[in-house]
Amino acid sequence: MTRCSWPLTSPAGVPADFLATLPRIARLSAAITRGRLVERAAEEAGLGRDRSAVGVLVTLRTADRPLRIGEIADRMQVVGPHITRQVQILEKRDLVRRIPDPHDARARLIEPTDTGAEAVNRYLTFLFGWFTDALADWPRQDRDDLVRLLARFADDVTTRLARLGDEET
Repeated sequence: MTRCSWPLTSPAGVPADFLATLPRIARLSAAITRGRLVERAAEEAGLGRDRSAVGVLVTLRTADRPLRIGEIADRMQVVGPHITRQVQILEKRDLVRRIPDPHDARARLIEPTDTGAEAVNRYLTFLFGWFTDALADWPRQDRDDLVRLLARFADDVTTRLARLGDEET
């Protein structure tokens, strides 16, 4: 039996400082989940507990135009039928509506209704207000760096994962 010596060494090619962030990322994820932050924001906004529906509304809110079902699915990295079901639920709640696509008379675009836009704005206000409070003691430059680096990280990870998906097909 091989005995483990502490502290563990980094796996080949993994910088030690990167490895040291892993427990913090896990702790952050667990804290957000345990604190039900997303659920609290959704409840505060009157959106209930349906994370997928909230995701559709946030995706529409951050788009610069109404989107097709397939575009919403691509942006959320899920399959189209899942989004179709979510849109139907949101339509029944008067949170989104279908409008004609000006470029293709056969297609429909999805956009938030005024009620949906107000609800997603309340959701985002709650969520970002919470994070803003959590970072209130940070210097402005640190907050700006965090936002810039998180955006870059998300873009790079998303791009890299998309390439992996392309290679598998």
